[in-house]
Amino acid sequence: MKLVEMEGSHTVQNDYETLDVHVGQCFSVLVTANQEPKDYFVVASTRFTKREVIATGVIRYNNGKGAPSPKLPPPPVGWAWSVNQFRTFRWNLTASAARPNPQGSYKYGSINITRTIKLANTAHKVDGKLRYALNGVSYVEPTTPLKLAEYYNVAEKVFKYDNIPDDPPAEITKVTMEPIVLNMTHRNFVEIIFENRETAIQSYHLDGYSFFAVAIETGNWSPEKRKNYNLLDAVSRHTIQVYPKSWAAILLTFDNCGMWNIRSEVWDRRYLGQQLYASVVSPNKSLKDEYNMPDGALVCGVVENMPKPPPPCT
Repeated sequence: MKLVEMEGSHTVQNDYETLDVHVGQCFSVLVTANQEPKDYFVVASTRFTKREVIATGVIRYNNGKGAPSPKLPPPPVGWAWSVNQFRTFRWNLTASAARPNPQGSYKYGSINITRTIKLANTAHKVDGKLRYALNGVSYVEPTTPLKLAEYYNVAEKVFKYDNIPDDPPAEITKVTMEPIVLNMTHRNFVEIIFENRETAIQSYHLDGYSFFAVAIETGNWSPEKRKNYNLLDAVSRHTIQVYPKSWAAILLTFDNCGMWNIRSEVWDRRYLGQQLYASVVSPNKSLKDEYNMPDGALVCGVVENMPKPPPPCT
């Protein structure tokens, strides 16, 4: 399999016999039919799970002679192999034109980091029920949508900005439940560290953006780990896996205004609180950055009977 694209980005075209595709991820590959004419299996199997599930497809040559071998090769063992494969993924810098903004620039490694946010996932029971959390807070949906409350200037009645620390404590012994909203400064270049303190593999997605997946390593993150970042040709993508007792680092510019979801791609974890939102507001109140709410939009919650405010963006 020749890898040619990953989540919207052209990649250096390396050849692979096996690819680890984590939850929420998407790869495009080219397969060259240059083998002896017969039938061949394509195998997809689960990894990093207690129960293995296998599915097979068949590539069939015209006028092929012979069935595929009934003996399927085993998948690679352990997740260290998967970490090493991640490090082979590179952005193809000759396939697409760079854009002048940092989000699409090939020079992302020379941009100063203005904020570092570390997100540590944990699992706890709250009132006897399982909840998943980030930095000690498990997300719950408010009765008033976050963006609606922000638009009506009553955010303080619905949620608090930056209600989790950028650097979580070494030990998280309890979990609280509330909406989580990070107040992001428009066009700041931000470093986000996903720290997996559990024994289950994680996968995260960021709505509204692509980011540079610059590093995955075992152990705990520290500022000294930045020397191991790929600051030249990390793939621009929108999901990242985090291995057990490991961390993953991404870099991005928050230049797209709105209220954007950062979430676990493992759906039961997202449903039980392993997610948050990043609020990015246009400082110039310009329609070039963000549209106003449509006139016919439905409202609910604390703003249901409030007069509609004047459009913030012109």
